[in-house]
Amino acid sequence: MEHISVNIEIPTGTEAGELLEELSRELEGITGNNGKHSFDISDISDPRAVFVMARNQSGKAVGCGAIRPFNDEIAELKRVYSRVKKSGIGKAVVKYLETKAIELGYSAIYLETRLINENAVSFYEGLGYLKIPNYGKYQDRPEAVCFEKRLVIEGGIS
Repeated sequence: MEHISVNIEIPTGTEAGELLEELSRELEGITGNNGKHSFDISDISDPRAVFVMARNQSGKAVGCGAIRPFNDEIAELKRVYSRVKKSGIGKAVVKYLETKAIELGYSAIYLETRLINENAVSFYEGLGYLKIPNYGKYQDRPEAVCFEKRLVIEGGIS
């Protein structure tokens, strides 16, 4: 894998918009739903929300992701995307967001994906996310699968 840098950026830039649109098209193809109704750029205006982009050595945007508050203790992971599959970009984005979540005082991260999106399900399981009962608006949605990861704080588990 080439060197990837992940940094906080604004989600309203051209490159961010291109990545988010690519993700929406990919999700539409896999699940029949583009996921746009589950995330709005304004979600990132919260002081405990973060949008990040991954860039390759030449500075080209190759991935993105975000966290937003679910509640005071739990962040929700949203819009994780990598232009190059199985490249380590998605993992770098998620690990960066997990670190930011700890810094922002969260003790866990929740996320939702679709059962039919088998690559996403195995990706999150491989990063230590555990299936939990569907939460919030996903509670009565059999096509959804929800995950949680407890965040490890320096010196122990939160």
